[in-house]
Amino acid sequence: RTRAEGWNWFQGDAGDSDYGLWDSLLRVGIGQTRESVDWFVEGEQPSILGLPNDAVVAAPQGQLGMGGTYFAANNNHTNTANGFVKQAFVNFKHLGPATLKVGRFEYFDGAELKPADPLLATVIQTRITNRLISNFGFSAVQRAFDGVQLSMNSGHNNWTFFAARPTEGVFQVKGMDELDVDIYAGTYSRLMGTKQNAGEFRVFGMGYVDHRTLVLKTDNRAQSLRAADHGKIEVATYGMDYAHVYNADTAGRFDFLVWGAVQNGSWGNLAQHAGAFVGEVGWELPVMLKPWISAGYSYGSGDDHPNNGRHSTFFQLLPTPRPYARFPFYNMMNNEDMYGVVNLRPVSKLTLRSEVHALRLASASDLWYLGGGAFQPKTFGYTGRPSNGNRGLANVWDLSADYQVRHSFGMTLYYGHAWGKGVIAAIYPKDANGQFVYLETNFHF
Repeated sequence: RTRAEGWNWFQGDAGDSDYGLWDSLLRVGIGQTRESVDWFVEGEQPSILGLPNDAVVAAPQGQLGMGGTYFAANNNHTNTANGFVKQAFVNFKHLGPATLKVGRFEYFDGAELKPADPLLATVIQTRITNRLISNFGFSAVQRAFDGVQLSMNSGHNNWTFFAARPTEGVFQVKGMDELDVDIYAGTYSRLMGTKQNAGEFRVFGMGYVDHRTLVLKTDNRAQSLRAADHGKIEVATYGMDYAHVYNADTAGRFDFLVWGAVQNGSWGNLAQHAGAFVGEVGWELPVMLKPWISAGYSYGSGDDHPNNGRHSTFFQLLPTPRPYARFPFYNMMNNEDMYGVVNLRPVSKLTLRSEVHALRLASASDLWYLGGGAFQPKTFGYTGRPSNGNRGLANVWDLSADYQVRHSFGMTLYYGHAWGKGVIAAIYPKDANGQFVYLETNFHF
């Protein structure tokens, strides 16, 4: 995979917000599929070139886009590359109704089952998976997990249990070592439906334990209180989701989904109480260009009272945020997102997608968060910028074109524009608007 990126981050009083960079990702593996056991070993070689050396400035402006993040994560190098073992696992099959995977591998929450209905499969892949645990697939380096995964199938039912530690990587090219973070998940999924209907129901429970007690937590408390808090983060997340597709014959196909989660546990010295919700409806029309139109609402709770002994910001664990924030300057933490999506398919090899988002903070007393979870021993993994009493974050419009040149070679062109509102304007007074563009190629051999 190669990607040429152009960033025009929001502009403050210092630093370079307008720059380009280039990254590539080479993954080569060897494996074997046998009747009772599979094995696979894969190496990864990421490269990040042309990083800006002046896109990291003092808070609250901080890192000016992903170029600044890559630069800071790789010891302030403008060009960097490395190689390491991406995956190495053994998968034992036919253990009764179960399979057991052991080693280093990728895990995607929400992808435990593969529906036969293509629209339902697309809804789940694009709107449910990756929200809480994933490989951070958009970043230049990505992540994997060292652990075990037990899956059991019975008819239309699936039980999956997962326990692991994440690897380093994501923004830094050093990805061999694992982090002192434990992640657990247990899910039950069921496919259902008839000739005209197809649906998938899932319930899940997840545990997250961060043993890095000397890492400064990112939340809305004063820095002195955060610096004195050396307690573990131990968060339990419980939730469910349901996606459904209805075939209305000549009227087209309709889909809807709901996704929700609540959290409890401890956030260092604080008690964790948070939640998140997503609802979306869509309509695929049986006309020229095969338009698929969707509208939805996403909510991740924020913290209204930084000094009440509770942490109420929804914590997104170890996700891939980018499918839900294609211009990646926000995530689900302390965020409200009203959005609309249009997909078009002019020809079989070309897919066009455009999204609009109206973004604001769930709580003006909390921070504007971005990031996708732990990736370094001494870096928390999420950053936060002050709201300055505002809730309005930005309006976003974007457009992407995916063209599959041939079976083994595809290209993606993306452009996104953000019109910053009060939160962004208070931090970046020179220009509260931002742009992001990239050209990506993917070659499989």
